[in-house]
Amino acid sequence: MVDNNVPNYLFHYYEQSVGAFKNLSSLPVNQAEGILSNIRQLNQSFASKRQANYIELRIELERRIRQLFIDKGGIPKKSFPHYMTLGSCDWLKGWYKDGGSLQIAIENLNLNSISFTYGDSFPAMRVQDGKPYRGQVFTFEELPRLLELYGLPQVWNCDGSLAPERYIEAQVWDDEVLKYIV
Repeated sequence: MVDNNVPNYLFHYYEQSVGAFKNLSSLPVNQAEGILSNIRQLNQSFASKRQANYIELRIELERRIRQLFIDKGGIPKKSFPHYMTLGSCDWLKGWYKDGGSLQIAIENLNLNSISFTYGDSFPAMRVQDGKPYRGQVFTFEELPRLLELYGLPQVWNCDGSLAPERYIEAQVWDDEVLKYIV
C-alpha cells in the first residue's frame, strides 16, 4: 500500500534516440567504457562530464547498495539496478540531448526489489558531510519517515543550489519495469 506522503510513481529519464532502461552496468566493463568514451567525445549530455573511473566506481557502489539492501531484507533479482526517481524530476531531462521520460505506478511493482537512496546514489553513498542519510539505503517502508524528516529534494532543492540532493533515487533490482516500455 502506498502512503499518502509518498509519491505514487517512479520516473525514468533517458535519451530518446537510445531508449529507456539502457544501462552501462549491464555491459562488459570494456564495452561500457567504450560507450562512455563516445559520449564524452560527443559532449552532448551530462554523462559526458563523468570522471575517468566512473564505471569502476559505479560497479563498486552498486555492489555496496545491493548488499545494504539485502541486509535490510530486500530481495534483488539482478546484480545491477535500473535507475528511477521517486516522483518526477524534470531537471533530469536536461541531462540528455533529447530527453524522454516514463512513469510507472509504484503499486504495480514488487516493492521487495526496490531500494532507495536520498539523492543520487553517487553523492548519497560517497559525500561525507555528516548528514544522517549518507551511506544509507532505504526500503519502501522507510520512505514515509524519510520524507517526514527531510522532505522531497525535488521540492526543497529543485535548482540544486542547496545540496547535491535533487531527487530520491530508486534502484529497481529486477526487470519487471521493462514491460512498461512503450
